[in-house]
Amino acid sequence: MATSTYTVTGMTCGHCVGSVQKEIGKIDGVTNVDVDLATGLVKVESAAPLAESDVVAAVDEAGYEVAV
Repeated sequence: MATSTYTVTGMTCGHCVGSVQKEIGKIDGVTNVDVDLATGLVKVESAAPLAESDVVAAVDEAGYEVAV
């Protein structure tokens, strides 16, 4: 089991949170996505370590950005 944390910018509401959770959840191996709207922190749990580029692409697909 692997856990990664990212900071996502641009989220302003519950719908934003749902969009990010949905897109990241589509990545193979992801078991849980926890998004904290107030801080922008996104904790991703997966069966194996994920490529950061996959998470960045999923967040981009949802319409938001991973802070670098």
